Amino acid sequence: MDRNRSPETSRLRFDSPFPGIRLDRYLTGILPHFSRACLQRLIRQGHILVNGQPAKASRKLNSSDTITVELPPSPAGPVAELIPLSVIYEDRDILVIDKSAGMTTHPAPGHTSHTLVNAVLAHCPEVAMNSDVTRPGIVHRLDKDTSGLIVIVKNDPAREHLAAQFKGRAVTKGYLVLVKGRLSPGEGIIEAPIGRDPHRRRRMAIVQEGKEAITQYRVRRYLDGHTLLEVTPVTGRTHQIRVHLSAIGYPVVGDTTYGVRSPHVARQFIHAYRLGFRLPLNGEYREFTSPLPPDLERALEQLDRS
Repeated sequence: MDRNRSPETSRLRFDSPFPGIRLDRYLTGILPHFSRACLQRLIRQGHILVNGQPAKASRKLNSSDTITVELPPSPAGPVAELIPLSVIYEDRDILVIDKSAGMTTHPAPGHTSHTLVNAVLAHCPEVAMNSDVTRPGIVHRLDKDTSGLIVIVKNDPAREHLAAQFKGRAVTKGYLVLVKGRLSPGEGIIEAPIGRDPHRRRRMAIVQEGKEAITQYRVRRYLDGHTLLEVTPVTGRTHQIRVHLSAIGYPVVGDTTYGVRSPHVARQFIHAYRLGFRLPLNGEYREFTSPLPPDLERALEQLDRS
C-alpha cells in the first residue's frame, strides 16, 4: 500500500492476500477510524475511486487495483458544555439520562450548542472518541420538547450492541401521552406508513410511499375531555406518536405542529417514562423508569379539578 504526501488525498495500492474482497470491507480494515457506513457514503459521493473511476461499495477488488481515497475535511465535533444532567444509570459502556423538555438531543443546523450531546461530552469526555463525530453517543433520539429516558453509548462496541437491539425491535419503549378527546377502544394498534409531508417538507405525514410505522396504545385514564395514554412505538419513525395519534383524530395536547394548543401545558405532553434493553456490559436485561415531570403532573391536576 502506497500513500502520496498530500494531507488530503491518499493513494492506496491494493495488496491484500485475499483477492475478491469488497471495496468497502477492505477500506474498513485500512481506515479503522471511519465506520463502514461513512466509507460507503464517501464511495457514493465519489471521494473514493478505483483505477481513477467511480466504483460501488460492493465492487470486488483485484491485486492490481489502485484505490484513490480523497478524504474531505473532518467536520468539527460538538464542544463540551457544563449543562446539568439527570443521570439515572451509568457503567463503562452507557449512560441512561432523564432528559428535560426543551433540550435538543444532538447538534443540527440551527441548534449547534446547548444540546444533550454537548452536556454529555462534559460529563463523559470519552464519548468524543465515537466514530460518529457529529452525533457522538447517540443511538436514538427524543424530540426537543419530549422529556424522559434516553440511552447514550460511550464507545463503538456499545453503539453496535444497542443499535442491533433497536433494529431488531428488542428495546422496550414506553411513553405517557395526553390527547384531546375520549379515545376508544381502551387499547389498539395504529398502522400507517410515515414519510415527509409532500406539501410541507419540515413535517411528517402518513403517505402511501412512507416507511412502515406501528404504534400500540393503552388508555391509562380519562380526564375532562382528554385521555392519558401509555404508548409503545413498535417502529421508530420521526414524530411517529404525534403523527399517528393526530391521524386517528386524537391530537397530542400541547403539540403545536400536529396537535392542539392547551392552557394546561406549554409543550407537547409526551414523556418517555420507560426504557428497557440488554446491557452491552454483560447482556443483562435492565428496565428503567422515569416519573412525570412537574409541568405534566400539574396539567393532569388541573384537568382533574375541571
